[in-house]
Formats: sequence, C-alpha cells, structure tokens
Amino acid sequence: MSTSDASAETVAPEPGTPEPTAGAAKTKRAATIYDIAQLAGVNPSTVSRALSRPGRINEKTAQKIHDAAKQLNYVANPAARALPTGRTGTLGLIVADITNPMFFDVVRGAEREAAERNYTLVLAEFKESAEMELLTARRLMPSVDGLILATSRLLPDDVRALGQEKPVVVINRQVDDVDSIVADIDPGLTAAIDHLAELGHRRLAFVSGPGRSWMSRHRWSRTRELCAERGIETVRVPSTQPDMAAGRAAATAVLETGATAVLAYNDLLAIGIMLELRSRGVEMPTQLSLIGFDDIFGSDFTTPALTSIRSPHIASGSYAVQTLFAHLGGTAVPTITDLATTLIMRESTAPPPATD
Repeated sequence: MSTSDASAETVAPEPGTPEPTAGAAKTKRAATIYDIAQLAGVNPSTVSRALSRPGRINEKTAQKIHDAAKQLNYVANPAARALPTGRTGTLGLIVADITNPMFFDVVRGAEREAAERNYTLVLAEFKESAEMELLTARRLMPSVDGLILATSRLLPDDVRALGQEKPVVVINRQVDDVDSIVADIDPGLTAAIDHLAELGHRRLAFVSGPGRSWMSRHRWSRTRELCAERGIETVRVPSTQPDMAAGRAAATAVLETGATAVLAYNDLLAIGIMLELRSRGVEMPTQLSLIGFDDIFGSDFTTPALTSIRSPHIASGSYAVQTLFAHLGGTAVPTITDLATTLIMRESTAPPPATD
C-alpha cells in the first residue's frame, strides 16, 4: 500500500458514537455584561451596577438591563463579580434544623427578597449545636456578603464577633449591637392566655424549648407574667429538643404537673405531646387543653386540630434580607424590628374537666 493510499484510509466509528454535526466544533459563548450593555444601549459599568447593586440606578434603566440579560440567558459568575466589586452576590442563612417546618417560611421570605435583588441565598443548618453553628458561620463567611442566623444558639459575643467581619442579622433572637428580627409575642400570647382564663383554666404547664434558646426563655417569662396577672398558676416542663420526639418524652411530666392546659414552646413539641397522650387514652381537649407556637404547616392536620400562636416567619425572612442590604448600602444601624403574633383558634382547647 502506498503512502498516499494509507493517508486515505478511514476508520469506522465505535458503535454508539454520535455522528459529528457541522457546528460540533463550535460552542456558544456565554453572554457577558458587555453583550448586555450593547443590547440595552448602556455602558458596561451601568450593567454591573444594575446586576450587583440595583438600588444605585433608576428603575427604567434597571428593567431594560434585566430584560436584555434575560434575552441573552445571562448567568452571573459570583467569583468574577467579586473581583471588581468585592461582592459575591450571595447571602447565607443558617437555621437550627432544616426539617423543622417553622423555617420553611423564613427561607421563603428570605429567598424571595434575595432573588428580587439578583442575589443567591445559601442555606445551612447547625442541628441545635452552637459549636456547629459557629463552625458553619465561619466556613460561609468568605463566600457571602452577609449572614442571617435564625434561632441562633451562639453566645452574644460570638454573634457580635461575626458581625465585625460581615453584616449579620439574627432572627428570633435579640443580641445587643446586632440587628435583630424578633416577633412581638405579646398580641398572640395575651390572646392565648386570655382564652384559657375565660375557659376556666387555673393551672398551666409550659413545655420549654432548648436551654440555650433565647426565644424559649422569652416566651416562658412572658407566659408567667401574663398568667400571674390572671390568677393562673404556672409550672415549667423542660424538654431536650424542639421536636416531636421531645414532646412525646415530656408527656409524662406534663401529666404529673396536674395542669389542665399546656402551652408548648413550639408546634412540634405540642404535636408530640398530643400524639403520646392520645396513645395513652387521654382525651383532648376534654381532659387537657393544648396550644402550640408558630402555626407551622401541618398544625391543622392533627386530631384535634392544634390551636397555635402564629409567628410572621415569611416577613421575618424578608426583613432580614432587607436589613442586610441596608448594611451593604451603608445606611443601616442596629435596630430591633418587632412583628406581631396572632392566635389561630382551632379545636385543641376546651373548659377544664369538672372536679369532684
């Protein structure tokens, strides 16, 4: 075979190998801010501001830029964005337990607010461990522009130290010198205690949350005060975790208090108590009234449907992101944002059983 014959030899493709197409050698280039600028008729620097700090340009121009970006299927590169601006385009949200329905609405509110500002929200959990929470926060810090701590278990000094590095907002917790988004528990809690008093209850058991929970201590303190004003005795029943398993474990202690009504730190504890006591033949609410806190998804699926104090979790998540952006714009100062709770009446309360 001659050299020319050898050069003309072809090799059959392996079975299953796709045939090349005319454009196979070409890959579509990803759109850049320069492409957006050309399509929108603005400067690239204006595009950069619109995508990273939308509040700095007028609304009409921003909309034109976002429309162009959408048309070009533009996807921001956080690493590239951070080089000229020092911003990553990312916020962090750390929650105690991602399986707790209470956090669903917090995440929803925060994500919605972040997305409107073309930011990405990164979610992490710390499983009720202060040590894991601090480790997670420090791991996230280099890659986020700000951090939200929901129901933080950290010591106040640790929270403040994080706030020295990047803007930090806490939810369901009050820390001096740090922006705190705290639900105003008085409207809902007062309505709940008044309701129990009107039904005739004179002894109430409060099933508390984790020992390091600021909100648990806050709810217990106000419960005692409101009950004392209405002539209702109170007793605190501790729990190990804010979940249904801990509620089941606390059920025996609840019965031993002799209380005719129970207020649980959260709905998961309340549901656990309800399930355990019903399995023992305790009729609810005729033998024991029960009220939860947070009005989580599913609290109305129980039998009886759980009366609960609703907390404004979507608004809390939204306000937390708004506060971070105020910090990023250099306009925010540490403030406390109060949001009202409301009592959601269902079927888990009744007058106390008659005594002989």
